[in-house]
Amino acid sequence: MAREYSRDQRVADYLKRELAILLQREVRDPRVGMVNITGLKISRDSAHATVFFTVLGSEDQQRAEESQLALNQGAGFMRSQLARDSRMRTVPHLRFAHDTSVGHGAYMEDLIERAVSEDKQRQSGR
Repeated sequence: MAREYSRDQRVADYLKRELAILLQREVRDPRVGMVNITGLKISRDSAHATVFFTVLGSEDQQRAEESQLALNQGAGFMRSQLARDSRMRTVPHLRFAHDTSVGHGAYMEDLIERAVSEDKQRQSGR
């Protein structure tokens, strides 16, 4: 029976879960704030991983950039913690990137709601 997930996907899921725990319990930088990991893309050779995140309760771009800077500065610490706690042969180098898809989705939802309400107004005006 074929495996349901590829190795890369299993490693990404593991890293995503462990990074979420690390961010919650170990990272003490106040610039990070309430960060939610939304995705993780790992290279084919598992040497590099891009971690996508959002900052909860904040749509401010400056706040997201501060969090990204703090996370990228703490990436070495997080990588060493992952290496210590896992049985992986090599832990990928981490790079954090702000996930703009959540904000874009909210913007698109607002546009759709506005279009629907304008359409209802036109229908009731006839």
